[in-house]
Amino acid sequence: MATRIRLARHGAKKQPFYRIIVTDSRAPRDGRRLDQVGIYDPNRKPSRVEFQRDKLSHWLRLGAQPSATVAQLIKRSGLAPMESAPMESAPMESAPTGIAPTGIAPMGSAEAAAGQSQPPPTPEPGETQT
Repeated sequence: MATRIRLARHGAKKQPFYRIIVTDSRAPRDGRRLDQVGIYDPNRKPSRVEFQRDKLSHWLRLGAQPSATVAQLIKRSGLAPMESAPMESAPMESAPTGIAPTGIAPMGSAEAAAGQSQPPPTPEPGETQT
C-alpha cells in the first residue's frame, strides 16, 4: 500500500482549514485516513502550521511520500532534512548512455539504422503502390 502525507480540507465555505493526514494514495481527498500528523490554517496571518513531530517522522521512516504542498510546509516549519525517499514530482535523472527506456530502442542502434523499428507506410485510399 502506497501511503501519502497530504492535506484534507475542513472548515466552512471560503474559510479552509486543513488537517495534514497520512492516507492510502488511492483514497479520496477527504476520505479515510490512517493517521493525522498535523494541521494547517492558511486564514491566520501568519499561517499556522503545526506538526506532531514523532508521528511525522514515524510515517516518513515507513516510506510515506509527502505531497508537494506538505513538503513545502515541512520545509518552511524547519523540520528538514526530510527522512523520506525523494518525492515523485522531483525531476528524474537521465538514463545512462546505452540503456534505453523500456520498449524503445536507442536512436543509434542497428535496428533503427536498418529501418526495422518502423512499419512500412500504408497507402492512402485510392493510391496505388508502385
